[in-house]
Amino acid sequence: MEIRKVQMTGGSSYVLSLPKGWIRERNIQKNDPLGVVSQADGTLLITPNLHYDSTSRTKEFGLKDYPDPTTLLRSLIGAYISGFTTIKITSAGRIPPKVRMVVRKFSQMTIGQEVSEEADNSIVLKDILNPTEMPFENTIRRMYVIVKGMHEDAMNALEQGRLDLAEDVIARDTDVDRLHWLVHRQFSLIVDNPSLSLKMGITPGIAATYYQISRIIERVGDHTVLIAEAAATLIEKGVDRTLVAKLTGLSEFSLNIFNKSIQAIYSGSIPGANKIITEVEEMEAAYHGLADSIRKMRVPEAVAVTQITQSLHRITEYSSDIAEILINRMVSQ
Repeated sequence: MEIRKVQMTGGSSYVLSLPKGWIRERNIQKNDPLGVVSQADGTLLITPNLHYDSTSRTKEFGLKDYPDPTTLLRSLIGAYISGFTTIKITSAGRIPPKVRMVVRKFSQMTIGQEVSEEADNSIVLKDILNPTEMPFENTIRRMYVIVKGMHEDAMNALEQGRLDLAEDVIARDTDVDRLHWLVHRQFSLIVDNPSLSLKMGITPGIAATYYQISRIIERVGDHTVLIAEAAATLIEKGVDRTLVAKLTGLSEFSLNIFNKSIQAIYSGSIPGANKIITEVEEMEAAYHGLADSIRKMRVPEAVAVTQITQSLHRITEYSSDIAEILINRMVSQ
């Protein structure tokens, strides 16, 4: 760390000299504008990047290094989340059909990724989404609405014996993943480019909180999929209606506490967040109360009921995690 003293000129202006090495490295000339960003912790960030450049980062994947399509898909998702806005896939020869299928799948799984150029030996994907047009709050709300509907329909499928509804719940999980990846991508961009946080009107710390919450909501979505899959098994094998009623009661509590945790994001109430944690702790025993009923069931049905119970339990715990994250954030503010 360099220590520099603040100087005063003209009786009212405070001046701090900048390191010569930093100036030369970035080729900053006399009268060039610099951005000065006041951070939440009281520090100042000085940057020559006054505008967010949507074409500034490019990532290239040579197929010789990615012989497995699954590995390529994971790497494409990693590049997207990391904030690369131009992605190139190149090959020494003709790109095989299975790779083109992977690229199509990737563009369908992500938001804003479109093929801009395509040739026999190369494919170029461009990001067409301006991240400042997708506020974190809106994305979190959309994720919540989807997951809430998945939760309700997974249990409705079990109560009504509807395999088609259970299958629809499973299919909707892709929409939750897409939105979570978008939040993760925006958070990565903000970390790399503080000027973007100014344009979005959000601090990096708040962006980190939204990313944590997004990850939890995505996991809740995963558990609603497990509930739907278990419900499909019980629909096919049959299950006692009394047991279904007990599962429904647990589901109602699980969904109610999840709703409260999301509402707490926008209410900013520390007592409300603490109440959520207390309610989750008080219901701990209820999730273990079906053990006797499960022991009397055949193995496939017992496994399915156990899966539903455990997933409902995990959803309440995730809701408690959201409350803890909010308490930490509100206390720090």
